[in-house]
Amino acid sequence: MRTWQKFAAGFLVLIVAAIAVALSFRTELILWAVKNRDLPEVAAETPEINWQQGPDFASQPASDRPPNVILILADDLGINDISAFGGGVAGGLVPTPNIDRLATEGVNFVNGYAGNATCSPSRAMLMTGRYATNTGFEFTPTPAGMGRVVTSVSGDIRPDLPAGDFSSEADGRRPVYEDQGLPTQEVTVAEMLGQAGYHNVHIGKWHLGVSPGIDPLGQGFDESLLMSEGMYLPEDSPEVVNARVDFDPIDRFLWASQRFAGSFNRSELFAPGGYLTDWWTEEALRAIEANRNRPFFLYLGHWAPHTPLQATRADYEAVGDIQPHRLRVYASMIRALDRSVGEILDRLEEEGLAENTVVIFSSDNGGAGYIGLPEVNAPYRGWKLTLFEGGLRVPFMMRWPAGLPAGRVVEQPVTHIDIFRTIASITGAELPEREIDGVDLLPVASGSGPLERVNDAIFWQSGTYWAVRAGDWKFQIDQSQDKSWLFNLASDPTEQFNLIDQHPDIAERLLGLLNAHHEGRRQLYPAVTSMPVMIDKSLAEEYEEGDELVFWPN
Repeated sequence: MRTWQKFAAGFLVLIVAAIAVALSFRTELILWAVKNRDLPEVAAETPEINWQQGPDFASQPASDRPPNVILILADDLGINDISAFGGGVAGGLVPTPNIDRLATEGVNFVNGYAGNATCSPSRAMLMTGRYATNTGFEFTPTPAGMGRVVTSVSGDIRPDLPAGDFSSEADGRRPVYEDQGLPTQEVTVAEMLGQAGYHNVHIGKWHLGVSPGIDPLGQGFDESLLMSEGMYLPEDSPEVVNARVDFDPIDRFLWASQRFAGSFNRSELFAPGGYLTDWWTEEALRAIEANRNRPFFLYLGHWAPHTPLQATRADYEAVGDIQPHRLRVYASMIRALDRSVGEILDRLEEEGLAENTVVIFSSDNGGAGYIGLPEVNAPYRGWKLTLFEGGLRVPFMMRWPAGLPAGRVVEQPVTHIDIFRTIASITGAELPEREIDGVDLLPVASGSGPLERVNDAIFWQSGTYWAVRAGDWKFQIDQSQDKSWLFNLASDPTEQFNLIDQHPDIAERLLGLLNAHHEGRRQLYPAVTSMPVMIDKSLAEEYEEGDELVFWPN
């Protein structure tokens, strides 16, 4: 062999070896590229948050003013994480006495449903009282390429799962991430209350658009302390305890992509003033004090207990020796969330505002299976990213001492789209001139009247995956698999027995309701991914042939 041939052969071997190494470390290389992309600077110093100050003296007593409204929304909170429902995180080792107070001192809607099984569409329904079929806001906004990265990483680290799908063509038809949001033509609860003379404050997660016009300040809020990125504290902070979930591709992406950053009223990015749950609560207390002499609406959109799993060292030590490590961190995050609720309720008492302030607590969807904690939604099947009860059942509590009885339990199903019309009814705000899909919960909450809903039906959807509950019957259809489920929730509340073959007439009637619901359906932009989600196993478990799953479009 000639010298040049030897050189060429050796070079080819090096190329093949380099390709093999690159393929074997493909996930690490992808995530390295995500972590080292160009990003705007984050100022290390936290500025003072100067909330607008209301009048020094009230023109009338708090009892004579329109009621204040505080909406506290958790993120990915499992129904079994709340001790009021008989469970509690880590088998009840970490109770939630402050969230439980809302149930004992107010109204507990024990069949409360999220607007959807994922965050942004659910938040849009809560803010507008309208289904995605009307607003077109159906999918969670994602940065360009995120779907490709998550799908690729998933294929590498979870080869046991059926392959998901990514459409580069659909990705190219989406607006840039900053412009993926709730249309400006929609009327939010903040805009409605602003017309009624309320001062509106947003703190925390928004996820309904970043660009001016569709950010909180563009959608009716007077002030906004915004979550700009997703770390609760810097990963290397001495005050934080981290729990990575390496079997979850979304968690891997978050650790690579997210930083500790926020903004105030469209400011440049800066480091928040502490652990997000605690700092946002401190600022919520300051906002309440600033507005104590005028009607206000406070929307506190907590990030907890969404991944990345991060807890303060103090909470981690306080909850005790809970195993596995990620459950201990998660339980610590629930402890901080519950403390937040308690501090807000206590401050209302101190300011003399508790009697005439409506406090609503819920979660954007059920607990996530990808954190690998099997009990978060017990006893229900399914997780976030499924339309089974585990993905949709959420705490739904409302306290208003001046207008609602303490300790009332409402059994009828309610959902996030009902909050808009209910707030309008409580505050006397005028409803916008458009179709509002939700119903007024005040009569059933106060015990003064029934809950009436067209066809007694609540709808959910994501792409080709639809569901409806009408009365006691619930029907789901995953069109990507040509798979349907029918359950009688009166006799089978945990959806164990699929009655699709026994009651085809009921299935056909409910499918007819779904088809009618989707007539004239709007869709702002297409789904770019379809993710496999096991129904009965968390992501910590291996997929086996025959395991039921759904494909979640986003």
